[in-house]
Amino acid sequence: MPQSPTSSYNPALSGNSQSATSRSYPNGNPVLGYNPVGARNTDSAVPLHGAGPVVHDYACEEAAAGSLSFRWTYGSNVAATNRDPRVQVVQYNEDTFVMRQNVCVHWEAPFTYLLFGNDGALLIDTGATANASHYPLRETVDAIVTRWGQARGRTSVPLTVALTSAEDIAQNQGLVQFAGRPDTMIVPKPLELMKLHYGVSASWPSGSGHIDLGDRVIEVIPTPGSHKDGVSFYDPYCDFLFTGDLLFPGRINISNDRDFVASLERLTAFAARNPVKWLLGGHIDMMFLPGKYYPRFRNFKPYERVLEMTPDLIGEALHHAREIAGKETMLIRPDFVLFNGVSPDQRSQVWPEGVPNIEAPRPF
Repeated sequence: MPQSPTSSYNPALSGNSQSATSRSYPNGNPVLGYNPVGARNTDSAVPLHGAGPVVHDYACEEAAAGSLSFRWTYGSNVAATNRDPRVQVVQYNEDTFVMRQNVCVHWEAPFTYLLFGNDGALLIDTGATANASHYPLRETVDAIVTRWGQARGRTSVPLTVALTSAEDIAQNQGLVQFAGRPDTMIVPKPLELMKLHYGVSASWPSGSGHIDLGDRVIEVIPTPGSHKDGVSFYDPYCDFLFTGDLLFPGRINISNDRDFVASLERLTAFAARNPVKWLLGGHIDMMFLPGKYYPRFRNFKPYERVLEMTPDLIGEALHHAREIAGKETMLIRPDFVLFNGVSPDQRSQVWPEGVPNIEAPRPF
């Protein structure tokens, strides 16, 4: 029987750091035929020693890849016994982070978003608690920024902090933690100063502003309705539309129905011109059952709906916002509930036609 050719074993090329020559090739044998002559390291994807700051190309035809396939922490029956992180952090991709405040620290459990570009970072919203020992948002953001900067070879990463609404106490309380932070720009809270900052004083609520993070330019769209100073942010890299309190899977309180309708019309037109993968709002109130939602002040929400919303829900919200304009009422839809001129604790005695009425499970 013919013998198969045998290859000679060279311990110096085996990846064994204890070889006689003390040479190691952990990424493969450079003398193999598929490597070019003179190759010293066969891992061409990641350089061993960066020559300078890494510059990312944010231009892409499709939405940047990422994942939100996980479950958010959902609190505890007894808040004092909860041991979940005060700030839950999920990395959507290498330049996009989603954070949520612990439900047991504040029942609204608001979301905040941290986006990076080649020249800096943007923090959208700051949560519902000012006390850093209860809600260490700045400490968390600083840790992410530091780690990101180290990976990109940067010693300084300027930060911009912006709000979807300075009126919303569930999203503006953590802002004080960033006061005096070096290399940080905080978008002014007063409405007129905010308009001036974004360059929309003359056109408000039309027009748009921009925040340039370095080849990743975030568009700022005026969207009053839930709050008179409401804005939404569009990220063309991930194709995300951050809508704050204007549109999210929960109890949407309309403060001015004409502004609310006009803002949804503006977003409808915007989404027709620009690719939108998901709407990401400021909270989750809805359960995974259509039309069912958690009441206020609940700190245990084990059956929540997912955070992300598809862009077709802009049109659905607009249709029903027009329907209830000028009326003091609430309207239940599968993915959100509209409250127009009534208490957020209002209860409807009539279940809407076309929405399955499924009994919500009991958590205990």
